[in-house]
Amino acid sequence: MADALLRQLAARGGPALRPSNAVAALLLHEDGRYIMQLRDAKEDIFYPGHWGCFGGAVEAGEDPAEALRRELREEIELDMQAAIRFTQFDFDFSALGHGKVYRVYYEVRVPERAFRRFVLHEGQDVKAFVGAELLAHQRVTPYDAFAIWMHSYRSRCVS
Repeated sequence: MADALLRQLAARGGPALRPSNAVAALLLHEDGRYIMQLRDAKEDIFYPGHWGCFGGAVEAGEDPAEALRRELREEIELDMQAAIRFTQFDFDFSALGHGKVYRVYYEVRVPERAFRRFVLHEGQDVKAFVGAELLAHQRVTPYDAFAIWMHSYRSRCVS
């Protein structure tokens, strides 16, 4: 899985994808499952055809939490009530001529009634998974997989 991006970049002849600051939602169904998006199978996105967190790019001058609110409205028509910042990953693309970007993860709780009302506007599918099953049996974007692992096992890691 980890080399999927490298294969994608090699097939395109180089880094045609432009990294940007981004936000992502660790959408937690009320029963504890992670609600994920099956990404489109488009060549111009990172990790096409993988399961990933909902979210997207932060626009210039936009607050990350507001970017998440906008993205969730656009992608699944979810009016996010509350989000708790969980973690941030920083990526340095300087070697590829792009500089540094971040990806901020927020925990967002989703009641069953809201989950049933999702209208998918981006991606191929939406589904809820038990964390361990998702990580063991699905193709997940590597950075989202790591965030889900951290979130799933955080109680074991905190001493």
